[in-house]
Amino acid sequence: MDTTKLKNLLGMAQRAGKLLSGDFVAEKAIKRGQIPLALLALDCAKNNAEKYNWLAQQHNVPLREVLSKAELGQAIGKEQRAIVLVNDAGFAKAMLKEIDN
Repeated sequence: MDTTKLKNLLGMAQRAGKLLSGDFVAEKAIKRGQIPLALLALDCAKNNAEKYNWLAQQHNVPLREVLSKAELGQAIGKEQRAIVLVNDAGFAKAMLKEIDN
């Protein structure tokens, strides 16, 4: 995985308004099932990881564990983030291509 390219894609998606982040917002959005990709920090708390893995499975949302909380936050110009949701199919496809390579 090319982390630099992934971070650049995250930054572009943030500027385009195609990302959601934060615990409460993420949980509600995943439950609606209209999210094409969820990105979970590698160093998030175990209980949060279990919760988001379960939610993603239940609502058929692809979830990948990438980067640290600090790196996720920095990539989108915010503080540390444990979860970031991509709300655009095009950005999600490009990110999945980078992550899964």
